[in-house]
Amino acid sequence: MKLTILGGGGFRVPLVYGALLTDRAEGRVTEVVLHDLDDSRLYAVAKVLEEQAARVPDAPKVTATTDLDEALRGADFVFSAIRVGGLEGRAHDERVALAEGVLGQETVGAGGIAYGLRTVPVAVDIARRVARLAPDAWVINFTNPAGLVTEAMSRHLGDRVIGICDSPVGLGRRIARVLGADPKEAWIDYVGLNHLGWVRGLRVAGRDELPRLLADPDLLGSFEEGKLFGVDWLRSLGAIPNEYLHYYYFNREAVRAYQQAVKTRGAFLADQQARFYEEMKRPDAAALTTWDRTRAEREATYMAENRETAGAGERDADDLSGGYEKVALALMRAIARDERTTLILNVRNQGTLSVLDTDAVIEVPCLVDANGAHPVAVAPLPEHATGLVCAVKGVEREVLAAAESGSRATAVKAFALHPLVDSVNVARRLVEGYTDVHPGLAYLK
Repeated sequence: MKLTILGGGGFRVPLVYGALLTDRAEGRVTEVVLHDLDDSRLYAVAKVLEEQAARVPDAPKVTATTDLDEALRGADFVFSAIRVGGLEGRAHDERVALAEGVLGQETVGAGGIAYGLRTVPVAVDIARRVARLAPDAWVINFTNPAGLVTEAMSRHLGDRVIGICDSPVGLGRRIARVLGADPKEAWIDYVGLNHLGWVRGLRVAGRDELPRLLADPDLLGSFEEGKLFGVDWLRSLGAIPNEYLHYYYFNREAVRAYQQAVKTRGAFLADQQARFYEEMKRPDAAALTTWDRTRAEREATYMAENRETAGAGERDADDLSGGYEKVALALMRAIARDERTTLILNVRNQGTLSVLDTDAVIEVPCLVDANGAHPVAVAPLPEHATGLVCAVKGVEREVLAAAESGSRATAVKAFALHPLVDSVNVARRLVEGYTDVHPGLAYLK
């Protein structure tokens, strides 16, 4: 089975390959094709993968190419993890927004809109090529903003594109852990959009254990989200929000913390990864060791400003292991071998949330089999969550419309309508600022 990884020179690709190395069953991935626009990044990542596979018999064969059509042709699965504009583009997204006093995070608020505007046209081109060159392939999208990009691609690939994210996985794992439950045995009632969802229940053997967690302040305050949001706020919500909702519930504090930071997250990662890729050019570089060390630093500093604002301290060691690669592997297994499973995924709504239309991509538990991912029926969201979900989905639709039409006015509308951008004039200045620094937005007229 052939897996093509778009963004194959990306820093987190070894996580995906490491997961593949654990799969020894019949029908596993035997060929991995890395595609990237940057030869040197492909070389660096290939060195890490080579060391990973050194002691694994029959490890999947790895090849690399800068030719997109060659990479896609004949693929069974396509894993998309591209970053249009690179980390330098992410740093620009942050700086332009923060200069206007609004959030520049890569998936939330102004930064997410800017990232979406330059990513959607590229993702749509990829979707069209997949439909032409690998019509039977399944696309697993990890490219951010994941829900928005998945919806853009679904207009050309239908249900054969499925978005994944590690945030719900990590959240469910943390809740199960503090409740003393096995995450594999728990049913997680999670509903929303990508980076905008809530855990409303966690059932073990048919019993919802979340009320027990909410009733115990010591237990509730013992894990990441309890420290981040505060016990009182979680009890008021009656649910555990995705960590990215901290940008909404504590927006002013988050913006202030990011403005005061020595470096934005994008600038930090740009510098860190530049050092990694530069070191990989040395013939004697210990590729896997260097990658492991760099990844540990990356994970430990994740959402550091938010945790500092909340006084949450450092991340727990158990939360540094990622998880999206395991979701990707479980998804491929379920489809390729009809190994039925349940995963929280980004898929078309299909009537699951009545407040959104059929084609809106949402993030909910799905039953997965050889025919793809099927969203499970869920209870309606409370009004406060419904309002936020509808508002952000409305913004996503304006981003898609702007990307399709090239309309600068529609791009301004997308920014202006976002709950975290509180001024039409700010929206206009954001579009000006972003088009000045991003060549990929030159299509907006």
